[in-house]
Amino acid sequence: MSQVNSSVEGSMDVLVEVTDLTVGFGSLRAVDGLSFRLEKGAALGLVGESGSGKSTVASALLGLHRGTGADVGGSVRVAGIDVQEASDADLHRLRGGKAAMVFQDPLSSLDPYYAIGDQIAEVYRVHTRVSRRAARARAVEVLDRVGIPDALRRSRSRPHEFSGGMRQRALIAMALACEPDLLIADEPTTALDVTVQAQILDLLHTLREETGLGLLLVTHDVGVAAESVDEILVMRHGRAVEHGPVDTVLGAPTEPYTRDLLGAVPRVDVPRAPSEASSAAQEVVLEATGLRREFGRGKRAFAAVDDVSLTIHRGETLGIVGESGSGKTTLGRMLVGLLKPTAGEIKPGGGVRPDVQMVFQDPVSSLNPRRSVGESIADPLRARGERDEESIRGRVRELLERVGLEGAHYDRYPHEFSGGQRQRVGIARALAAEPRVIVCDEPVSALDVTTQAQVVALLGELQRELGLALVFVAHDLAVVRQVSDRVAVMRRGRIVEQGPADEVYDAPQDPYTKQLLAAVPALDPQVAARRRAARRELATT
Repeated sequence: MSQVNSSVEGSMDVLVEVTDLTVGFGSLRAVDGLSFRLEKGAALGLVGESGSGKSTVASALLGLHRGTGADVGGSVRVAGIDVQEASDADLHRLRGGKAAMVFQDPLSSLDPYYAIGDQIAEVYRVHTRVSRRAARARAVEVLDRVGIPDALRRSRSRPHEFSGGMRQRALIAMALACEPDLLIADEPTTALDVTVQAQILDLLHTLREETGLGLLLVTHDVGVAAESVDEILVMRHGRAVEHGPVDTVLGAPTEPYTRDLLGAVPRVDVPRAPSEASSAAQEVVLEATGLRREFGRGKRAFAAVDDVSLTIHRGETLGIVGESGSGKTTLGRMLVGLLKPTAGEIKPGGGVRPDVQMVFQDPVSSLNPRRSVGESIADPLRARGERDEESIRGRVRELLERVGLEGAHYDRYPHEFSGGQRQRVGIARALAAEPRVIVCDEPVSALDVTTQAQVVALLGELQRELGLALVFVAHDLAVVRQVSDRVAVMRRGRIVEQGPADEVYDAPQDPYTKQLLAAVPALDPQVAARRRAARRELATT
């Protein structure tokens, strides 16, 4: 009898039970025989690269594939509801009531025309049928709960009046309005700066502690998972590769793929391998003095970059790190010549024209979808005056092969390539002009960690072979340390700290640099817990 009672009690604690889940889209099997359980109050991280099937699993928990033509098999039970067999009315009650989802891009999830508070109140009224006044009061209550300052006033604001971090908090508030048992967070911090990311992860942890809700965290970032969950399920090609307690999976992974995934994660505490030559002994290829760039006019004018001076040497990488609004991208565009400085000057070292090129963050938007990648790469060659089409085509093929693609890819279009391959095309186009300096503006921020590692390795290889100077602009401190000889930290248009990478990272002097480094996710869950406790203590003092 005791065994039966124990079994019944255990099943009552199960919030999510997935058994042999399959999801197919035509001939594509996105999820293939996946099984897992999530207890009440627990947190499970679904970790994997793009195409692993993790977001498809998250959607299946809420029955979002119904009516899409997807072929869904297996069993999915959430909060006692059989999602496969549930009626439309039951699914309606499940979504937002028993289980709620927070998506990656809050702008696409929020209506730009309506106040944040009204949108939350509407969700609450759909599930509770309370008065408008009570719903608005609930909206203010949950906005305050997720840390929106002056919640009553800000509840009247529209999405564009919120920062990225505040919009994500508003989505979490909307999810919490009906007090769900399960929160599904699909890449909730991908587009956020490191300090804002830490705040959102801390918020999710606090909500779990105080409300007992279960958390399913979908992420490609292993560090984010280490900060947030009790167990990790590593996915690849729709299947579970490894599943277990977060300490075990991250500390002693048993599967080669998991080890490869962890090995590709850049570490903020691991210095870059020493460069072959000392920066001090190298020639200056580009020098910027007193750069300032203003936007707007009159009283509305503001300086995005304010009195910035830099020296860039041949063969070195200068990392420029900072959060959104720090001015790092504006600085990079001035170095390339896409923006003219309001004040200050940029001059080549030794009087030699530096030929500065740029690799952009989003290769999709920087490549013309109606032109073959070969034609895009050929543009700098033609701009330089080359007219022999056979010679141009041969040079483009060489460049494609140089960045790890095939010469035969000349006639393919951007949509036929993966994200990492498109970034390689962008690098090939930059190389076509034979530059001495390449400015890389967030070149790997949209890529999975293994693809990210491949692109970083390619840039390093090209740098060594061609003597290129790289200016690596990024908000990811771990990536910047991995690639940089020297680092400049920007905040509100100014450089607050600058020096050799090891000195800046190991012995930061400016409080802002220390704050950034303290917010970087740690792969060790125990270290992550200590950092979270320190941030909580700092917030209450």
